[in-house]
Amino acid sequence: MKSKNLSEKILRSVRSQGFKYVKLDSVIETSHIVQRSGENFRKLIFSFNDNNGKELCLRPDLTIASCLRYLKNNLKGEEKIFYSGEAYRKSPNIKDAIIRNQIGFEIIGSKNEKNDDKEIINSAVKSLSKISYLSGTLKIGNIEIFNLLVSKLDIPKRWKSRLLRHFSRKEYFNDLLERLETNSDVDPTIVKIDKKKYDKMVKENIKEIVAGRSIKEILERFNNKIKDPRKASKGKKVSKIIKDFLKINCKIELAAEKLNFFFKKNKINLRVEKNYFPISKNKISKLNVEFSTSFGRQLGYYTGMVFKIDIKKKSKNINFINGGRYDKLISDLGGKRKVPAVGAAFNLF
Repeated sequence: MKSKNLSEKILRSVRSQGFKYVKLDSVIETSHIVQRSGENFRKLIFSFNDNNGKELCLRPDLTIASCLRYLKNNLKGEEKIFYSGEAYRKSPNIKDAIIRNQIGFEIIGSKNEKNDDKEIINSAVKSLSKISYLSGTLKIGNIEIFNLLVSKLDIPKRWKSRLLRHFSRKEYFNDLLERLETNSDVDPTIVKIDKKKYDKMVKENIKEIVAGRSIKEILERFNNKIKDPRKASKGKKVSKIIKDFLKINCKIELAAEKLNFFFKKNKINLRVEKNYFPISKNKISKLNVEFSTSFGRQLGYYTGMVFKIDIKKKSKNINFINGGRYDKLISDLGGKRKVPAVGAAFNLF
């Protein structure tokens, strides 16, 4: 139902809640995307070179385009904005649409994190009430909880960094967990080869970039790997803790209780208060509210609360709204400081 009527209803609702309309650039520098998401993301974007040889691309994501706008205009302080338009992204799944029509809304620069998270979800639910649907599910996750869990685990620092960095890459992350259960990553033969590379790199310019990292960073990571080995038995225990954590799925009212039981059982010094989550009721309007520890991994820039709303309309299930918190995105795109940000987008159908 890609209709102008649907779009207008949502736009009116978002505007009535105090969000100001802004226009986003359709074309952005490819380097912004690649630096943030890595070279692997390049195959998903539509890129080309301008007359000066600079590589540009059609925006693959409206949130990134919005954060680049904040940077480009050297904005400071709080903004409540909304925008609409198309995002262009290739997909390995041939059934996925290349062009996605969206309406997004964000709160940027506000330090009132909990209230902002709640406002974004409430704004999404309020706008959803303008649309006819049978039933739906509001699923909530939180990347921050996973990050805190990893920080408490008894594994080398390099492994903590690795697990955090690749959490959004589900298949690769699962492969990392399997490797964590062995000592395959410190194979003496591989270490010997790496040592030769190390000796060569020590003589080079430490600021030079190799495969996305400076030589200085590569040398530091190698030193940590040699000085901070791990035992397979410890890796197996940690891998099981992570796998069990990612199985937690329950009604939102039980989320804090389930998490705290898990932390206590595994002797992890963490505790989640019941008011930690932006929603506390199991039912809002026609939506069942659920919590999942594994939800929210599809985009690497989320840092805290994440959510999605799936609705059922005429016996068809539709992923209608996705959103969450991305406090590091603006700094990752080149900003000199960390800027709090949370938002969501309607996927028009």
